[in-house]
Amino acid sequence: MRSKRQRKSAHLSRRRRLHPHVWLLRHLQVALSSLGRLARAPFSTLMTSAVIGISLALPAGLHLLLQNVQALSGSWDGAATISLFLHRETTAREAGELARDLGLRAGIGSVRLIERDNALEEFQRFSGFSDALRALGENPLPAVIVVEPTADHSTPGAAESMLSSLRTLRQVELAQLDLQWVRRFHAITDIARRAIAVLATLLGLAVMLIVVNTIRLEIQNRHAEIEITKLIGGTNAFIRRPFLYAGLWYGLFGGLLAWFLVVLGIGLLDPPVARLAGLYQSTFELSGMDYPAFLILIGGSTLLGLGGSWLAVGRHLSEIEPS
Repeated sequence: MRSKRQRKSAHLSRRRRLHPHVWLLRHLQVALSSLGRLARAPFSTLMTSAVIGISLALPAGLHLLLQNVQALSGSWDGAATISLFLHRETTAREAGELARDLGLRAGIGSVRLIERDNALEEFQRFSGFSDALRALGENPLPAVIVVEPTADHSTPGAAESMLSSLRTLRQVELAQLDLQWVRRFHAITDIARRAIAVLATLLGLAVMLIVVNTIRLEIQNRHAEIEITKLIGGTNAFIRRPFLYAGLWYGLFGGLLAWFLVVLGIGLLDPPVARLAGLYQSTFELSGMDYPAFLILIGGSTLLGLGGSWLAVGRHLSEIEPS
């Protein structure tokens, strides 16, 4: 009977002589074989994949919900806007040229010019002091340019930097930006982002433990088969391969199920959210998972399944030796 070291050496020498196409073909055969084994036990495969999918759908859905909340904040009226009050001596033509120049600047999403007459009309309509303003005889209000930064320039630091730059313009007498709500909103979203990261880490560990336990049970069920394989010269690498592919399939199926649950949740929430947005004269709609996020979800779930199976096989396979 050959020793374990001799069997391993013989296997490595045979592996070196394998053509790359043959090596890939063998891996493909093992992958399809492990997939067929899972298909022959559909209930247990579905239950394991469902637990993995639900565990991954929760952080993925919360992350997508946070992205939609951030997108919604960018569409609020007055969201991170800078108001530029021009000198009263600034003519309408100069104000229009300044507004056009600002619209071409990087980091500025939109520019709206409120001329002096329009500003007076709005102030009379909303302030309730129309009679007092008419008694003045002349318009005391300056022209105002409302600047809305782009989404990547709406953070407190970027908005303050833009405010400092716009304040130096010759036509600008006063520049104002209310950053209090911006700071509060970014603090809340930062807390939510960290909480989702912690939750995703914990649930990712739970997914690995699920796969570890599933593969451990599979190894125990095939204990006699593994012993016979080792007796005829099979190495741990050869025996490990189908279990690794089983974990990979579990992770892949769980990721696809998680994606389906997130899409289903967005589809169920989108109509009532759209109706609520319509009550506030908004066209906001929930955005779904984009292609990079989909790849991250599927790739991450597959790696979790593969990692869990690797831990289980490395821990339990070495304990099985032919007697």
